[in-house]
Amino acid sequence: MVLAEDNVLLREGLAKLIESCDGLDLVGASGDLPGLLALVDEVEPDVVITDIRMPPTSTDEGIRAASEIRVRRPNTGVVVLSQYSEPAYALALLSDGSAGRAYLLKERVAGVDDLVRAVTEVASGGSVIDPAVVEALVAANVRRRPSDVDRLTPRETEILSEMAQGKSNAAIAATLVLSERAVEKHSNSIFSKLGLSEEKDTNRRVKAVLLYLSESAE
Repeated sequence: MVLAEDNVLLREGLAKLIESCDGLDLVGASGDLPGLLALVDEVEPDVVITDIRMPPTSTDEGIRAASEIRVRRPNTGVVVLSQYSEPAYALALLSDGSAGRAYLLKERVAGVDDLVRAVTEVASGGSVIDPAVVEALVAANVRRRPSDVDRLTPRETEILSEMAQGKSNAAIAATLVLSERAVEKHSNSIFSKLGLSEEKDTNRRVKAVLLYLSESAE
């Protein structure tokens, strides 16, 4: 793993947290975007954990890094840490695909289990969105034009919300106390209502989540 964080104290704290976890091996750390990208080229990590705002501009370096890493090393997962639950950041991170991407709020990193789960998920090509960010997206779902998302039933919306957090059908079934067969049935209904029934399953999940997030953010 490679870590990118411009705050020295936080970077050292995260480094110790990572090193204390079995199965996680920190091989480099940087405090800015150019340094991060150089490290990625040099050590070819499985996963990158990066702050969202770093030098040189302290705006959206984490998002830009994720996009650049997608081109340079498409199999490298990226966990973006942020103190901002802004929907726009999450949407930008997922704009070129949700596979191998996670968006977590820094306050959640206090719980090492959440960080380990996110790292493990993106390393295997999955995705994780902090529940607080999903809640912010849902809260923003006001005064907008009707859309295909509005056609979903409450249960379908609930399942799509869980899907937006990067959960598999099995995980959704466990969370909502449903059978996997029921989750699959509801998911197919969601895809149909959103006009995604002819897409490949992976593409359908990604596009359904992006539609959900974009509509919620308007």
